[in-house]
Amino acid sequence: MRKLFKNGHIIDPASSTDRVCDIVIEDGKVAEIGENLSGDEVIDCSGYVIAPGLVDMHVHMREPGQENKETIATAAQAALAGGVTTILGMPNTVPAADNASVVTFILSQGAKTPVNVLTTGAATKSNAGKEMAEIGLMFEAGITAVSDDAFPVQNSDLMRRVMEYTKMFDLPILLHCEDKDLTMGTVMNEGAVSTHLGLAASPKAAEEIAVRRNIALCELTGCRTHIQHVSCAGSVEAVRLAKSKGIPVTAETCPQYFSLTEKELETYNPAAKVNPPLRTDEDVEAVKAGLKDGTLDVIATDHAPHAAEDKDVEIMYAAFGMTGLETSLALSITSLVKTGFMTLPELIALMTAAPAKVLGIDKGTLAPGADGDMVVFDPDEEWTVDVTKFRSKGKNTVLDGRKLTGKVKMTVVGGDVYKF
Repeated sequence: MRKLFKNGHIIDPASSTDRVCDIVIEDGKVAEIGENLSGDEVIDCSGYVIAPGLVDMHVHMREPGQENKETIATAAQAALAGGVTTILGMPNTVPAADNASVVTFILSQGAKTPVNVLTTGAATKSNAGKEMAEIGLMFEAGITAVSDDAFPVQNSDLMRRVMEYTKMFDLPILLHCEDKDLTMGTVMNEGAVSTHLGLAASPKAAEEIAVRRNIALCELTGCRTHIQHVSCAGSVEAVRLAKSKGIPVTAETCPQYFSLTEKELETYNPAAKVNPPLRTDEDVEAVKAGLKDGTLDVIATDHAPHAAEDKDVEIMYAAFGMTGLETSLALSITSLVKTGFMTLPELIALMTAAPAKVLGIDKGTLAPGADGDMVVFDPDEEWTVDVTKFRSKGKNTVLDGRKLTGKVKMTVVGGDVYKF
């Protein structure tokens, strides 16, 4: 069946498409883009933007082992609601995704969902930072990348060996940059706000030191190295310098780091407790500048759902993390596009073609022949975040009750249409 999406404003940075026209999906693939096309089923998209399905390369799906927080199925449903058609799971499951059996399980569960589910493999066994995991076997099982996320490797020699081994398979390594000696027992960013609140806090140097170390190891090994969830000015500058020297490093940030600050914690709100922590106004501006000038390549969510009992406690005991799949597009439009900081095509590139390129996957474009994965959204519609309507099990976000601009109307995966 030829599904005709008519009169939408198609924005596909990967193919330099930015115009109002029609798009046809047939047999799960993009068949045609143009004016006055025909189809067996016609879907009117007048007034809406049609973009490639979003690619989120930083998602905590929690399964196996923490299904009370999220499952692969509920993460996929949350992704659909947010216009995300491809998600990459992090390896901090229980047991860890550190062997072929767990990887195979995750991918088999993902194949039962309506979205494209990919997974990383853990850098070390049991995410313990002591011994390299079985990267070769996990590669054969189908991992897309290697990551130490949530459990950053502290031993520099071990990280070097992981990078060297990962390079053998031409896999990217995705790194959570944190010097744990500087963050032990901390809750938020170190500064005037933490002093006023009397909360244990970690300095920005905890992130910056690890970013610089990993960049140095990237230069040494030549491994495709990706810095996750950049949150502060010093890290942005370190990546900028590395790129100017031709070091093969890429980096991401998340919507919370260019739209929220440490002031969210002034009410001791555990929903605002994330890792890395929310920073200052100056860091927000630096992160935005990094997105604008290409220093930061990707916007990902670090979707980190938790059960209520893990978050609705005193802030010192609350888990780190915030959900993001269902709000990432709207929060990004609200913070970056509606403020005039960047154009909608620039934003879409950061959430589609860019992550696909970093991961080396065939996604993030609507060029003829590409997979029929799309998001259809109204870039001007205002809506109020209501966590009771989230498809994710995780309701942990500071955005509950806030107005955002940009509403997903349809998500299309392989030609299958899901309306919202």
